[in-house]
Amino acid sequence: MKSRFKYRIYPTPGQKHRLAKLFGCVRVVWNDSLACCQEKYKLGENKPTNSELQKLFITQAKKTEDREWLSEVSNIPLQQSLNDLNQAYQNFFKSTKGQRKGKAIKPPKFKTRKSKQTARFRKDGFKLGQHKVYLAKIGKLKIVWSRELPAAPSSVTVIKDSANRYFLSFVVETCAEILPQTDNSVGIDLGIKTFATLSDGTKIDAPKPLKKRIKKYKKLSKSLSKKTKGTNRYEKAKLRLAKFHAKLKETRTDFLHKLSTKIICENQTVVLEDLNVSGMVKNRKLSRAISDLGWRTFRTFLEGKAEKYGRDFRVINRWEPTSQTCSSCGFKGGKLDLSVREWECFNCGVKHDRDENAAINILVAGGQSETKNGRGDKRKTTAKVAAVCETSTHQGAKAR
Repeated sequence: MKSRFKYRIYPTPGQKHRLAKLFGCVRVVWNDSLACCQEKYKLGENKPTNSELQKLFITQAKKTEDREWLSEVSNIPLQQSLNDLNQAYQNFFKSTKGQRKGKAIKPPKFKTRKSKQTARFRKDGFKLGQHKVYLAKIGKLKIVWSRELPAAPSSVTVIKDSANRYFLSFVVETCAEILPQTDNSVGIDLGIKTFATLSDGTKIDAPKPLKKRIKKYKKLSKSLSKKTKGTNRYEKAKLRLAKFHAKLKETRTDFLHKLSTKIICENQTVVLEDLNVSGMVKNRKLSRAISDLGWRTFRTFLEGKAEKYGRDFRVINRWEPTSQTCSSCGFKGGKLDLSVREWECFNCGVKHDRDENAAINILVAGGQSETKNGRGDKRKTTAKVAAVCETSTHQGAKAR
């Protein structure tokens, strides 16, 4: 399996200038090729092949006056940019034909200098050192090795985020680290007030970084809105807001990494409910709170780490009435309002905590229970096994 390992780098002013030139060249090659493909489609012609695009917008473009500055940067990231464009189109075509699982993929878009900048190097374009990493026509970049690479990387992507920070992301081929088997199984009910409630009764609160810093966020946003676009003051205010968002993301991601690793290491089987997060965030009253929790990222981390450590990760149907069903006798008490946190079963009289009861039902619906059918009755349940996560496609989902 492939994994990504991300490290912070600190380029010199001269290296920042060369990186900016590299990002610009990669962006221009991508945009020129994408514009050509779109023009061909408008004329009813087929999309040019990857080799034709590379010949036209790299090899021949360097000989023209308008694009002769493409020769000032390494040729490897330019080629990789068109390889990525070709892959993006393939994914789009497969998605439209129903040959690709998951959410429908949109066609490639034009790149802008205002968003995150990336450039990818193959093996021939970089070399690792003890304290520095050499990139072709960029130089030796100072790097902080926060952890050791498990193997020699096959490629590296240099990244500049919106907060003006620089990173190197290495793709490494790793082997699954099978953990010793355990008899523990857990069902997880995700919520807003309490981030996760486990079937054993454990409740885990989320850090909610945005909620704790909402006053600062409003102050920074208001300050940015008062600035005139294009001025130095606007750019400084924009950078302050970007650094604020980067801090929020790091706080949230660190919490999700630690929690997902703990759950995967302690349990052989993990069962989660398939939540429609994209639909839930459309609720204007709950969208900020849901986005601040990171439910989808948490599921992605669990999937990737379950694959890495040899655990069983399952996802049950989102329409399973886990909150309405009594975990003791299986009686369905009907729909409950969100304000109802505790309820009593009309059939057996057992009092339930809403979240704990739902977590137990999620575990049972996932096919994990102490009795034959989980409650001692004839109720049947089904389990849906989730597809494994491709770790290399999620930069933020690296295993820890």
